[in-house]
Parts: sequence; C-alpha cells; structure tokens
Amino acid sequence: MESVKILDGGLSSELGVSGFLIEDDPLWSARVLQTNPSAIKDVHLNFLRSGADVITTATYQASLEGFRKHLGLGVEDAAELLKSGVKIAKDAVDTFLSEVSDKKSLLVAGSVGPYGAFLHDCSEYTGNYVDAMSVEEFMAWHRPQLQCLASAGVDLFALETIPSQKEAEALVALLREFPNTKAWVSYSCKDELHTSHGEKFEDAVNVATKSSQLVAVGVNCSPPNLISHLLKSANRTTHLAIPWIAYPNRGGVWDLHAGWSGAAIQKTVAEYAPDWVALGAKWIGGCCQITPSDIADLKRVLRPNKVK
Repeated sequence: MESVKILDGGLSSELGVSGFLIEDDPLWSARVLQTNPSAIKDVHLNFLRSGADVITTATYQASLEGFRKHLGLGVEDAAELLKSGVKIAKDAVDTFLSEVSDKKSLLVAGSVGPYGAFLHDCSEYTGNYVDAMSVEEFMAWHRPQLQCLASAGVDLFALETIPSQKEAEALVALLREFPNTKAWVSYSCKDELHTSHGEKFEDAVNVATKSSQLVAVGVNCSPPNLISHLLKSANRTTHLAIPWIAYPNRGGVWDLHAGWSGAAIQKTVAEYAPDWVALGAKWIGGCCQITPSDIADLKRVLRPNKVK
C-alpha cells in the first residue's frame, strides 16, 4: 500500500475543536484566512505530523464574490486573501520538513468547492441549484478561484464535494485553461449508487475520460459506509485509466444551523481503507470530523513498516 497517498482530514472540524465558531459562518473556514492564519497552519501541521502526504487549502468556501459580500474586500484584496490559503499550506509543509529527516514528497491541493458552498444552504449535499445553471455559468463562477490558486503555485486542484455531473463536467472543461495543473474530482453522494444530485455514480465518474489532467476521481464528504458500494458499482461498468479517491466524513447529516447530527459511523476510515485499496483507491483520507488521530491510524494501516 506504499503507492497510496494519504490525505488530511477535516480542517474546518479541527478549527471548530480549537474554538472557532465557523459552522454558521457563510465563509466557513475561509474567514480564518483573514482572522487567524496561524491557526490554519497549525491544523495543516497536525495533519502532516500524523502522516498526511497531501494537505488541502482552507479555500473550499472561498470566492472573490464571497469575500466581497461578507468581508467588504475589493477584487485585488479578495484575490490575495484567496491566494494566502496556498501560502499558509506551503509554509506548513516547509515547517514540517524542517522537523523531519525523511524529506518525503508532499502536495498542497487547492480546495475548490461547488457553487453550493457559496450559497451556504447545504446544497452541496443536494445539488438543488444545478438545473438552473448552465455549464458556461459554472465555468464562469469557478474560473477566478482556479486562477488564484494556480497563480499562487498550488500543486493540484481538489475539485471536491461536487454534487452533480454537470458541475463536474464544467470544472473538467475549465481545467483545460490551466494545462500545467493536475486535479482530482470527488463527488458528494446521497446513497450507494448516486451523486447528491441524483446521477448514477458510475456515469458521473466518466468525466475522467474527458481530461488527461485528472489524477483521480471518486467520493468525498459522504458517509464512509457508502464508499465501497459506490466504487463497486462503477467498477462493474467503468474502466478508467486513473485510480479512485476516497475521503469520507464520519457520517451523520449536516444541518446549516445545528451542524452535524445523527449517528456517526462507528468504523474508522482506517478500518475501511483496505477494502477501498482493493477496489482501486490510491488516494485516501478524510473530510468533516476526521481528525489527525484518524489519519495517524490510517497511516498505521497503509504503511505499517513506517510507523514508529
């Protein structure tokens, strides 16, 4: 399992544990880019020290329009704040590498959330805005964020929690404007067969056939007990040239005002991971409520010979 890249976990969740009140904030963890960037660096470092090979920037809910609307920033200042997410993550990587003798290769993935993340109405888990928007409108919306992340030197894009095939297709088309940058696409899914918007997962992942820039396609911020079923459903009919990516949340249901509710899945990501690897996953980590200790457990499973 040495070839599997270990992702980080829930950055926002960790900020919440540290006392930041972000769950009702329309900017989510992106506000902390302005108010306390060192806290974001600390979370990145905690995940790196736990074994993550890939850390994801605090830009999931960041956008130029969002920073204008909720912080009163002009275009240039908003762009600089968005770019700072990459700088903070790269600073964390440099700090971590200065602490260790094993100078392993680490990646900074620029988080690009769906349009629903800007709406701040939980629609990244329903995709209820998708039918009202065109592919061109999605591309226009996402373009400034990708431009900022690319210009800041991000290693690859994390096109994540995408609820619909249409929005994923728009992002894959937009990716061609950044030919020197790789990316992954990961869907939010509502059950064992479908994306949050309702497309068959086995059909939705075929967006990967439309780009040579994708390094993986799969699922994130969905309950971990769905992942194997989704991958199996696609493996029956789909033969992609790239591996799966899987980084679920802990389970439960997200509510805009109540936060995460409902029973979390008792099995850990580390317990599920071997099955995902057997199904073709080579990028594995966690999303909301997945902690540094969860990532340390994942490392012990995937790389038992390298855990001291």
